[in-house]
Amino acid sequence: MTQTVEQAVKEAKLYTDNKAYVLLCFHPHAITVAASVIAELSEPFSALIVDKDEVTLVIPADSVGAFASRLRDYRVSDSQFSLITFDVALDPNLTGFMARISQKLAEANVIIMPFAAYTRDHILVPVEHFEKAWAALTKLVSGK
Repeated sequence: MTQTVEQAVKEAKLYTDNKAYVLLCFHPHAITVAASVIAELSEPFSALIVDKDEVTLVIPADSVGAFASRLRDYRVSDSQFSLITFDVALDPNLTGFMARISQKLAEANVIIMPFAAYTRDHILVPVEHFEKAWAALTKLVSGK
C-alpha cells in the first residue's frame, strides 16, 4: 500500500536537538575543505550542498570556531536556525508531504529551509520562530 500524506503526517514524530545552526557559504571549488568539516563533525545533523554556484554547509553554530583557522573566503549566515526533524520513514514516491508542512508554517508566518534525507525530512527555522513553528507542527501531527 502506498503511503499517503495523511498517514505520514499522523505517524510523524517531531524531533529537535536544541542546537543553533548556521549556514556557511563557500566558492564552488572549496568542496574538499567543506567536506572535511562535515567528516570531522560528530554531530547528528549537518548538511553539505554543492551546486554550480556555491558550496553550503549547515553546521552547529558553536562548531564554526573549531574550523575557522582553515576556512577561507566564506560567509556565515546572519541568522541562526533550529532543527526540526519529521521522524517518520517517508516513501520515496510520496508527493505533498513537505507541501503540507510548508503550508502550515506559512500560515504561522514561519520561514523554513527544507532538507530531505533518504527517508526523513528536516527543516531549519529561525531560532526566534522555533516555538511558533513547533506549536503549529505539533498541532498538525496530533490532528488537533
